[in-house]
Amino acid sequence: MPSSSFVTAFAEMARTRPDAPALSWGDRVVDYAGLADMVESAHESLVSLGIGDGVPVCVPARKSPYTIALVIACVRTGRQVLLPSTGLGEAALADLCAQLGCTHVLSATEDEPASARRTGLGGRTRYPAEPGLVLTTSGSTGTPKMVVLASEGVDSFLSWATGRFDIGPGTRVLNYAPLNFDLCLLDVWAALSVGACVELVDPERAVDGAHLAQLCAERAPAVVQAVPMFFRLVVEAATGRVFPGVRHLIFTGDAMPPSLLDRVAAAFPDARMWNVYGCTETNDSFLHEVVPSEVARHGVVPIGTPIDGVDALVVDESGEVLTGAGSGELVVSTPFRSRGYFDRRLNGEKWRDGYFRTGDLVRRDEQGLVFLLGRNDHQVKVRGVRTNLQEVEQVVLAHPQVSEAAVIAVPDETAGAVLHAVIRRVAGSTVNSLQLRVHCAAGLPRTAIPGVIEIVDHALPRTSTGKVDRNSLRHNVDKAS
Repeated sequence: MPSSSFVTAFAEMARTRPDAPALSWGDRVVDYAGLADMVESAHESLVSLGIGDGVPVCVPARKSPYTIALVIACVRTGRQVLLPSTGLGEAALADLCAQLGCTHVLSATEDEPASARRTGLGGRTRYPAEPGLVLTTSGSTGTPKMVVLASEGVDSFLSWATGRFDIGPGTRVLNYAPLNFDLCLLDVWAALSVGACVELVDPERAVDGAHLAQLCAERAPAVVQAVPMFFRLVVEAATGRVFPGVRHLIFTGDAMPPSLLDRVAAAFPDARMWNVYGCTETNDSFLHEVVPSEVARHGVVPIGTPIDGVDALVVDESGEVLTGAGSGELVVSTPFRSRGYFDRRLNGEKWRDGYFRTGDLVRRDEQGLVFLLGRNDHQVKVRGVRTNLQEVEQVVLAHPQVSEAAVIAVPDETAGAVLHAVIRRVAGSTVNSLQLRVHCAAGLPRTAIPGVIEIVDHALPRTSTGKVDRNSLRHNVDKAS
């Protein structure tokens, strides 16, 4: 997520380490001198396109060395860069460009370092003085909200991440996430700021477990940050193979199922395992070193404690800040925070006095350890009792023979809602719905025990972010009924 300081740091790496590998993409390795040349070519193309000084541009996040070079060139020319998903619909993309004032949508290939199509907009008359990236939230409906990154927040994060995970010159860092994700702040931009080598995973092969395991074996990245789906794909394809070169595993984006954790630890025997929690608006705010024996005691992976410099509050339903153990919404203030939403009218809903309401429900224990319970918009009432769907999922996932699970609420005239659980068994398991119901009864109130337990042996559908696609599951349930 480049800032002006990043551009300076990258230029220094290109000057002092020109022959060191910067990006690995398929069979091609681009060194720092080569990437700097690509940035220069993109910069020259931008000048020739005649886009006005400081005018924001849109660069759909098609992962490649050419796109990365183009983004750096855009920031170098003092622009805000909207970096949306390549899967965003045309209407939503046009809406975002209109809001930000992007007059051009840019792309880059090996033959064209910067090509453009006009949006038809005249652009705003005044532009921000601060260059950098504008990311979008991962909302599943409507037009995503745009989040404006702050240069000081980006710089603070780059410094923290490279120090915390031992990223320096020559370190190999695996990048699994799409380029429009805030996760790339660590595994692309932080890495390039200190002379590391970024191993780019081709999105076309993101669910190819054999390919991902091969990357871990042959490229031997020292740092791997990914959603739990990545680790499941790797260990299922590895068939007993181990990856001793990895020093840090970073779990993020979704809850790591305890049933998967031991297999991950066995496959990466020399790695420290970390659970990182954050959101696009604030970046990472919690960090916890994961120890399988501790997770076995708790039955779930904690999000841990606040990162140094982060202030975290737990606010109950009445709006009171809890001072000890208890449950409520997590509210955070971080040194890595963004400037908020581009549409400032939206900031009042989430931001207050520098604190961001995450919308996540958490539980803090007597030792100060924090556990994620779910979203406050994932609560339903079953027979008048408030029930958190993600808390139910965590209990189901604690069963050692459960590989994946999702719980959805199906409307019911009598109960208000009936919980429908879709559960994938681990390979070779014969666990049945009765056994799972007994397991749930030991950890949940009666109203939270799923009324329907559907057991499958295939992978659950996933969104582009690697999370279970509950909308797809709900559609299947509605269709079946």
